[in-house]
Amino acid sequence: MSGHKGDKEKPLKQPKKRAKKMDEEEKAFKEKQKEEQKKLEELQVKAAEKGPLATVGIKQSGKK
Repeated sequence: MSGHKGDKEKPLKQPKKRAKKMDEEEKAFKEKQKEEQKKLEELQVKAAEKGPLATVGIKQSGKK
């Protein structure tokens, strides 16, 4: 065994990620996701305006 035990080996450099070109399917998929996100946000706003669904309170058992 040559060298020092405490030395660490340098990790291999990872190749830089290339900016891949988006094909038509990926563009359509991302556009669809954006539309679904907008719809979801609108529904959340409407639900917040109406208030909570269950306003019954704490259920109590018959035993005392």
